[in-house]
Formats: sequence, C-alpha cells, structure tokens
Amino acid sequence: MMKTRLLSIVILGSTSVAVAAQESAADSASLSMDEVVVTGTRGRSDVRHLPMTVSVIGHGRLTANYDDKILPSLTQQVPGLFATSRGLLDYGVSRGSAGSMKVRGIGGMADLLVLVDGLPQYAGLYGHPIADAYQTLMADKVEVLRGPASVIYGSNAMGGVVNIVTRTMLQDGVSTHLQLQGGSYGTLQASATNRFRHGKFFSIAGADYGRTDGHRSRSGFEQISGFAKLGYDFTPYWTLTGDVNITYFESANPGEVTNPYIDNDMMITRGMAALSLINDYGRANGAFRLFYNWGHHHINDGYHPGGHPGKAFYMHDDRMGGFSLYQSIELFKGNRTTAGIDYQHFGGHAWNRAFADGTETDIVRKAVNEVAGYIDFRQDVAPWLTLDAGVRLDHHSVTGNEWIPQGGFTVRMSRQAELKGMVSKGFRNPTLREMYMYGAANAGLRPERMMSYEISYSQRLMQGRLRYGVSLFYLKADNMVQTMMIGGRQRNTNTGNTENSGIEAEAAYLLNNHLTLNTNYSYLHMSHPQLSAPAHKLFLGAGYSIGRFRFNGGLQYVADLYTATGSRERKEDFVLLDLTADCRLAKGLNVFAKGENLLAQKYETFLGFPMPRTTFMGGISWNF
Repeated sequence: MMKTRLLSIVILGSTSVAVAAQESAADSASLSMDEVVVTGTRGRSDVRHLPMTVSVIGHGRLTANYDDKILPSLTQQVPGLFATSRGLLDYGVSRGSAGSMKVRGIGGMADLLVLVDGLPQYAGLYGHPIADAYQTLMADKVEVLRGPASVIYGSNAMGGVVNIVTRTMLQDGVSTHLQLQGGSYGTLQASATNRFRHGKFFSIAGADYGRTDGHRSRSGFEQISGFAKLGYDFTPYWTLTGDVNITYFESANPGEVTNPYIDNDMMITRGMAALSLINDYGRANGAFRLFYNWGHHHINDGYHPGGHPGKAFYMHDDRMGGFSLYQSIELFKGNRTTAGIDYQHFGGHAWNRAFADGTETDIVRKAVNEVAGYIDFRQDVAPWLTLDAGVRLDHHSVTGNEWIPQGGFTVRMSRQAELKGMVSKGFRNPTLREMYMYGAANAGLRPERMMSYEISYSQRLMQGRLRYGVSLFYLKADNMVQTMMIGGRQRNTNTGNTENSGIEAEAAYLLNNHLTLNTNYSYLHMSHPQLSAPAHKLFLGAGYSIGRFRFNGGLQYVADLYTATGSRERKEDFVLLDLTADCRLAKGLNVFAKGENLLAQKYETFLGFPMPRTTFMGGISWNF
C-alpha cells in the first residue's frame, strides 16, 4: 500500500505544475544557500558561514498561492516543520485550537519560538505563539532555524525559531498592492499594502480582512489586521524604526465531530509594538530594540449537546515587554563576534466574569522577569574552515540560572559546497499557566532541556541553477513538562523525555526561464509518539510561466502523523494537491484562481477536526 501511494505521488508530482513569479524563482524552495540571513547570529551573515541549518522563504514564495497566512507556505516549504490546521482560514486559541508548530518533533505549545524582526512573540500567560496573528502582508521573508537557538534567543527556542523579517522600502517611490478574493464556504479575503520612501524617510502600512462561514456548523471566523512601520535613516549607518501590528478576530470552535461544542466562541485581540535603533557599518552592526506585546482574550467555553451552558466568560489580559541590545563586530580578519543582553517581563491577569451579574473571580495575577547575556564567536581559521562557539547565561526570577552552550563548524569544500556540523543545547522555562493556573499547577517546575547534534551538506551546481542540501540530526530532550496523576490528582511535573532522529533533504532547480522545480522531504524517528509530528513529509512543486499566464502548484504527502497518542492512538496518511493559475490583464493587474485539496482527501491534522475537501478561491491582485 505504501509503495502504491509513493508511486502515485511521483506520477502526480511529475504532472503537477506550479509557478511563482520569475522574480521569486530563487526562493521557490526553502533552500537558499547563498542568502544573507539575520536569524542565526542576529547580525547579517552569509548562511554559508553558519553551522546551523536555516531555511529562507522569500515574499514571492509566501504569496505565490495568494495566502494571507504564513503557516501554509512554511508547512510546504520547510522540511521537518509541520503545523496543524482545522479549517480554511482560522487556527483559533484555547481548546480546539490549531496552528501548533513542530520542528523535528519539538514544539507545540511553547517549545518553538516565533520572532518578528528578532523579537519574541508569544502570549505572556500561556507562553505560546498566536498563529492567526502572522500575516504575509507584513513579511519580506521568513527565516526558519531548524534546531535549538537558545544561545541567541533564550527560552522557548528549544526546538528552533521562526523569524518573520518585516518588509521595507529601499528606493524612493510609492508601491501599493491591493488584493481581493472569495470562494468556498462564503470565504472572503481582502488586503491592502502601501510602501513609501522619500530620501531618508520610509514607511510600510497594510491592512487585511478575512471571514468564512466555515465548512462545519458553528465554525465561522472573522478577522481584521493592521500593520505599520515607520523609519528614518539618520546617516548611512544609523536607522530608527517603529512598528505596530494589531489583530482582532472572532472565532468559533465546533468541537470534535463526535463530541461537538455549542457556543464555544472567542474574541481575541493581539498587539505588538517595537522601537529600534539600528547601526550598520559593514564590519560592525547591531541594534537596541524596545518591544511590548499584549493581548485580551474573551472566551465562552461553551457546552456539549445535552449539557448545560457555562456560567461565566473566561477573560485575560496578558503582556510581554522588554529590550534587546546586541552588537556584532569583526574584531580581526575572518572574525565575527556577537554579544548581547536580553530582558523580558511577562505575565498577566486571568479571571472569570459571571454571565448573570458580571461578578469577577480571579484565576491568576502573576508576572516574572528574565534577563540574559550571551556571546557568539565565529572565526575563519582557514580559507576553507570556519569555527563557531557560543554561550548564554539566562536568569529567570523563579527557576534561576541556566547555562546554554553551542559549537559548530563549516567546511567550504569548494566555492559551491559546504559541510556543516552543530552541537547545541536548547531549553524552555515553564510557562505561567503550567506553574500557577488551574488544578495541575506546580510552582516548582524546572526548565525543559535538550541536546541536539546535526551534520549537513549543501551544494550548488550548473551555475547555481541546481541547489540541494541534506541534513542528519539527533536530539535528546528531558525534563519535559507533562500532566500526571500524583497523589490522586493531576499535577504538572518534569517527567517527559524523547529521543528524535532523522533526515531532511531539499532541492531546487531552475530548468529554464519558464519552469522551476522544487522539492523537500523529511523523515522523523521518535522514541515516543509525538502529536503533530509526521514521520514522513514530502513536497513536490513546480512552476511554469508563459506570456501572460502563470501556474503554481504543489503536491504534499504526509504519513504517520499522530493526531492522538496513548489509548486513543490514531495516525493519519494523506496526499494534498493544490493548484493556482493567474493571468496578467495589464501591467501589475492579475486575476487568479486556485484549488486546494483537489484530490478531495478526507483527513485530519487535529483529532476530531476534519479538514474541508476540495475548495476553490478566485480573485484579483493589483500592484501599482
């Protein structure tokens, strides 16, 4: 059966065609081995000199299928990364929420860190990212570091980081993009983005609206988002920027098909703001960044058919703020040393508000602090060899101190090939929810810890038209927080562990000016079954353009995906085929149509939440 499915994938993949704009051909796969990246060391670095594995998804690839959310493209384009879904547009929060991201089997609630321009983004009380808040309109590119990044980014980066690099405007002028689309299940999406530069001043602003009735009863969703960034170049070396992003959405959780919910509704506001002073002298670059994230959650937990409605809303206000100060400098030839200090204050207030009379009952009111210092030292010891070593000391006001080391090497076997190796530690401090909220709370929890070992090889052939890379990894995590029955009651405790190993491969080929091909595959072996982490994930994509027409599509195969473990163990296998076509009516003006799950697969990535069968969308895109 498996061989038959794999053969079907190869046949379908060879006949599926896809395209991004020719300008995005270089990033049509996540493999971008000659990119300048900022995620590995905070400062700008040639990825060929870094020992860690970084995937880069450019703006052209993020928007090739006219998606307004970032996660669908990452799930397709980044080997080893998988995110759960439950419907056409929304991920939701609280019970029944999707958008759980894992890299190499590590992630889920708080073990994978999402950054915006290098600054952490997660809910202060619960410690996890909010998937609905990350829109393509704000992203110039997304850099995914696959593996621990705790030396540079601290807690929550145990499994890796997803860094959203926001858009900018480099040349004088005005650029505006408008997009409108609609389709299955009453789905409507509209977005507008404007970029402007005049001399030393630049700005980017955007807004996005989306709504759907949902493919299941009581699964409607509506969202509005806005993003703005202002900047001023004082000199060629110093820039001041300020940005803000606000998202509001109303979401309904229909519950599991076999155990549905009534009136499980939520109204969520998320916001983030930052002020950054950036310097770039070439041999030295760094920044001082102030940031503040906040959220307000208003949730009706609902009830099951035949049950009784709840008596109160769950509500909370959470916050996370702080600063990041770092400087990267070339101390001598072939050297790059980065040092930094991070400070975070996070917490919030959660309470219940009675339906009947508005009486409020506190659940928790708590905040903690975290401060850390780190240094990363990278040195070319020969024209063909670079060594890297780093260490971080992190202090949490409750759990205390944590030392985090890493080391690695890069061997440039030629101008077109690199061999890399990396040993690194990742960790995660327990969240406020785990320590102080609900009956299983345990204020004595200790940090989760993980050691990771990785070796990778990448090469470019045919004047860069063909690129490929392979990575092997092994990781061992322990002290992981799990909820256990202790003394007759549930209690969060540091008892979980896992050993994961696997292989990741990716390739991109620019066949000619009309056709591009890309693929990636990952295999994950887990000592213990992990939710939302498939053993096999394969993506085949291709792009074709001719004259006014462009076609973009991809085939994704997922196997041995655990949607439940233990006594309810369940695994999913499925094949998804997506196609997009557009036509240029005039300069900058395109009409498009797209279909998703064209094989009408019946599948789930989240237990009890079947995904829609075939869906269609169509619309118009205008750049001027």
